[in-house]
Amino acid sequence: MRMSVRLNLPREVDSVPAVRRLLRCALTSLTVDRQAGTDLEIALTEACANVVKHATGAEAYEVRLDVAEDRCSIDVVDDGHGFDPAGGTAPTADSERGRGLFLIRALAENVRMQSSPRTGSLIHFEKSFA
Repeated sequence: MRMSVRLNLPREVDSVPAVRRLLRCALTSLTVDRQAGTDLEIALTEACANVVKHATGAEAYEVRLDVAEDRCSIDVVDDGHGFDPAGGTAPTADSERGRGLFLIRALAENVRMQSSPRTGSLIHFEKSFA
């Protein structure tokens, strides 16, 4: 079984838990390992929260979920002003902010980030299920 969903969401805080719940429902229906599911939920939450907080110029964003029994692929796309995917320093242990991209890289596989000034950003990540 495989589920593919494409969501166009407003760049609002309330959209983040909604898309997270949708992912959780898809993973639960496919009986995906709970730890792998939790990792994906956190990574998705961070990617969406970054758009809501930082995608200046964007009114909406898109989330594409492709969930199968053996893997999940997620894209979060916006048309904001962009960011430097290579930039940023590693957060310290007592940092309260700036952990989102580092968490995504730590919790997911095949992480790809693309961004161009004034044309938007893409964060892609996957997770394989054993």
